[in-house]
Amino acid sequence: MEATQLLVQSLVISRLDYCNSLLAGLPLRAIRPLQLVQNAAARLIFNLPKFTHVTPLLRSLHWLPVVARIRFKTLMLAYKAKNGPAPPYLMAMVKSRAVPRALRASSTAHLEPPSLRTHGRQASRLFSVLAPRWWNELPLGVRTAESLAVFKRRLKTHLFVKHLRFGSVIVISRP
Repeated sequence: MEATQLLVQSLVISRLDYCNSLLAGLPLRAIRPLQLVQNAAARLIFNLPKFTHVTPLLRSLHWLPVVARIRFKTLMLAYKAKNGPAPPYLMAMVKSRAVPRALRASSTAHLEPPSLRTHGRQASRLFSVLAPRWWNELPLGVRTAESLAVFKRRLKTHLFVKHLRFGSVIVISRP
């Protein structure tokens, strides 16, 4: 069982994660085939039939759905661009919102979205547009994380709660 999980994670899940931030903003119909691959990989690990509900399996494996993985990768890049170890071209795309005077809003760590008029039709898929939008939707505790490791942990927890609804947790024991 653990050998199967290790193989699937190294051969399949790593390919789903490779450059997946480039998929940000695509319609769900374009991402659905990747989600079907992830679902099949989860069923393979647990050796379950094709029509088994996959959400409990993803929870048990601690895997985010593909849409959430894309958002996770994009927000990780945004954090690095805002706070440190990122290439200069990414840092130039992410700007903190400037507040003219000391207000409560000045401590909310928002990013300034660019003007959409200058970018044309496909603007909603640009990193410089999506990253600030998704960043500003995050809870304050996630946005103001003091380190990359803390940000990563809080972001993953936030996305788990948002995408895998922990209302009815079913724990699947591994054989």
